[in-house]
Amino acid sequence: MLFAPFLAFYAILFFFALAFFFILIEIHVITYAFQMIGLPPELAFMALLAALIGSYINIPITRIATSTRHAPEIVSSFGVRYRVPTGYPTDSTIIAVNVGGAIVPVLISFYVLMHWPGVIGPALLGTAIVTLIVHRFARPMPGLGIATPMFIPPIVAATAGYFLGLSTHHADAIAFVSGVMGTLIGADLLNLGKLRDLGAPVASIGGAGTFDGIFLTGIVAVLLA
Repeated sequence: MLFAPFLAFYAILFFFALAFFFILIEIHVITYAFQMIGLPPELAFMALLAALIGSYINIPITRIATSTRHAPEIVSSFGVRYRVPTGYPTDSTIIAVNVGGAIVPVLISFYVLMHWPGVIGPALLGTAIVTLIVHRFARPMPGLGIATPMFIPPIVAATAGYFLGLSTHHADAIAFVSGVMGTLIGADLLNLGKLRDLGAPVASIGGAGTFDGIFLTGIVAVLLA
């Protein structure tokens, strides 16, 4: 039996224990997904750590002029509300690349293609399919950037990986490469021209946040495949 004032203490302790438990499950699932596409356990852990730390790092590559000077502070995208970074008003948008959401997944994709050369052809076809569908669903959000429904890219990539991987028996590898590269090209690269009219202070390719955007798409696609 628990009585006050210790009840609040045990509730807080239980909350942190539960959060720690879910973190362990998430790390295990992501590491397992990496091992499914051919990464050894040590490299899978390093990739996970690089994505975790790199998700907070955005590398500016250029600055483009925009037609909208003031961006809204709160933007809603597919039912999720985002707070737009604020700063001094400018007439330009900084184009950046997120390390954990873009660079790390792309490097893993190249590793997968070199590790399984037989999936290069199906992976390229899967990338083209994901690119076309993701580009169809991508929507420009004023003040935010290019937004895509969360579950569309991984479902399409997993489906493409399943059917294209019937002959190679590497549906997971095809799904990962198709999800990462298809989302990167379809959602971000093909919509760079629309960023001038959005008024966003920063547009990050790959998105910001832990396991966000392109990285999350690749992981979920592998698990679904």
